[in-house]
Amino acid sequence: MKKTILGVLGVLLLCTFWQTVSFAQSSNPAPQIAFDITKTDVDTLLKNAPPAVDQQLRVVDMGKYNLGVGIIHRGPTSDKPGDPISGPYHDETAEVYIILSGGGTLTTGGTMTDKKPSPNYNILNGPGGNGTAGPGAYSRKVSAGDIVLIPPGVLHAWSQITDQVTYLSVRPDPDRVLPGGYVNPLLLKSLPPPVQAK
Repeated sequence: MKKTILGVLGVLLLCTFWQTVSFAQSSNPAPQIAFDITKTDVDTLLKNAPPAVDQQLRVVDMGKYNLGVGIIHRGPTSDKPGDPISGPYHDETAEVYIILSGGGTLTTGGTMTDKKPSPNYNILNGPGGNGTAGPGAYSRKVSAGDIVLIPPGVLHAWSQITDQVTYLSVRPDPDRVLPGGYVNPLLLKSLPPPVQAK
């Protein structure tokens, strides 16, 4: 648990540093408020969202770039060792996975075979598609407390999940392909009222 907390703090510090550098070089106004994502928000999505579907919690306009945070829960997989491993890639957005519970095998990178761009825009990740891991792909077991940084265009696919894996995905979006200001519809009813200016 300490590793998870330290990892989250590290990612937040990195984002704060990146934000400070970006604003120093940007004419876009910096946000004047902070945005909370509570444990209740995360639990609401995990309880009510469709199974094995990534859920964007919110996308915040940070001034020069957008920043998205999603929660993902995946149940057991039925693959066997040696089966082909297929998964998504995202053309313009990176992801930082922060594993909260459970685990499995995560395969990333390498040359993709059967690469198929998606014809549909994805509100969670922007443009991208799916492919099958090929030469040069790297597989490793990940579990609670681990953090994985996935650059744009890199295949990332789960396999050999024996029970479940639940993780946050932090998505910096310098090209603004994600919709700034997005809030998951399941969370709209729990937003705090706006503060009235005096």
